[in-house]
Amino acid sequence: MTDNLPGDLLATALAAYDRLAELGETVEDEWTYVTKLAEVGRARLRAAVPDGSRAAPPDRTAAMEALAAEADRITDPHRAIDWLSTFPAVAELAFGGPRDPAPARPPSGGA
Repeated sequence: MTDNLPGDLLATALAAYDRLAELGETVEDEWTYVTKLAEVGRARLRAAVPDGSRAAPPDRTAAMEALAAEADRITDPHRAIDWLSTFPAVAELAFGGPRDPAPARPPSGGA
């Protein structure tokens, strides 16, 4: 169990994310994609950490630990690659939601 400090939650998230990236990198044809995806994901995780040194509520710590445990159950490299793209969004929720939500995209489409 980690402490409830934001840095500890980030360490838990990054460790699990790195394990997924290592597994995904074993797919030789996807190595470049995986390394770029992991780079962006790590930056997204770091950006999601709340400011300050206040302890996070226990439910956020439990959520991050559950997310890391679920990621650790992944044994298929292709599934790990899928998780690399979704893990940061779920981790943002455990951190308390995205700090800077992406601006809404204008609708696309034709006439």
